[in-house]
Amino acid sequence: MARMYYDSDANLDLLNGKTVAIIGYGSQGHAHALNLKDSGVSVIVGLYEGSRSRSKAEAAGLTVQPVAKAAATADLIMILLPDEVQRTVYTESIAPHLDAGKILAFAHGFNINFAQIVPPDDVDVVMVAPKGPGHLVRRTYEQGQGVPCLFAVYQDASGQARDRAMAYAKGIGGTRAGILETTFREETETDLFGEQVVLCGGLSELIKSGFETLVEAGYQPELAYFECLHEVKLIVDLIVEGGLAKMRDSISNTAEYGDYTRGPRIITDDTRAEMRKILKEIQTGQFAREFVLENMSGSAGFNAIRRRESEHPVEEVGKDLRAMFSWLKKV
Repeated sequence: MARMYYDSDANLDLLNGKTVAIIGYGSQGHAHALNLKDSGVSVIVGLYEGSRSRSKAEAAGLTVQPVAKAAATADLIMILLPDEVQRTVYTESIAPHLDAGKILAFAHGFNINFAQIVPPDDVDVVMVAPKGPGHLVRRTYEQGQGVPCLFAVYQDASGQARDRAMAYAKGIGGTRAGILETTFREETETDLFGEQVVLCGGLSELIKSGFETLVEAGYQPELAYFECLHEVKLIVDLIVEGGLAKMRDSISNTAEYGDYTRGPRIITDDTRAEMRKILKEIQTGQFAREFVLENMSGSAGFNAIRRRESEHPVEEVGKDLRAMFSWLKKV
């Protein structure tokens, strides 16, 4: 059983006298910056000139600097930018200021694992990856709790890289919930696999296919939406709270029997073979190469798919239905 580390295992004092630059102020960026600030860490935010996030960060009481200046000032540089822009920003604004002894940090291993970013040998390279969106990382911290994190060391130049990564995780509240040690490769490959096969790719296709099947059979689209999309949250919440067992304990016997007997007809040996194929594409860098090339060529294919998906009937029906959900407006 993997060991979890908690508050007593990490020493926040390792960040005393150090300045942390958070590069980017999106979902994760704002949460990391504010949590570290509230933990007593000296924080600056690095943003490109003209960034719309500047006023938000300043309103929250944070010091904002251009990326290059923030990278030059900081001892620890945490890159919280989209995967596809990290390499350019790193090359242009961070690498020239990456002096020996600094710490380069990431919340996802993509660019290091696939060698899009190759840091010099004399800096620590670590990862602290919260297993939740930024708003949750921030909210749980304010409530005195935290979101579990993964942490990893890619390069230990100082001999202290692991302890420093754990200190950072403590600063954002991760050790309150528990942090788990991994490697850049393991985190990258499992994260991409989970997104593509289960959480995003798998679930989206399952929802759309179920919806389409009912509508094609003549059922009302609104009912199809409720049964194939809306109720997913109910089931997922139960699974998160207590695993598959709690979910199965909470649903009707009819639903549970249908789960056991019909589920394996949907996820078949062919599906599992495709899963293994997708995993192989991730491991060999095929997916990364495809994604990098797509972005280098202006994302024409990506944008076309995005537009086509946004026009799927399940989105149109959902928009109209959600407008009528008075309780959703309170969320």
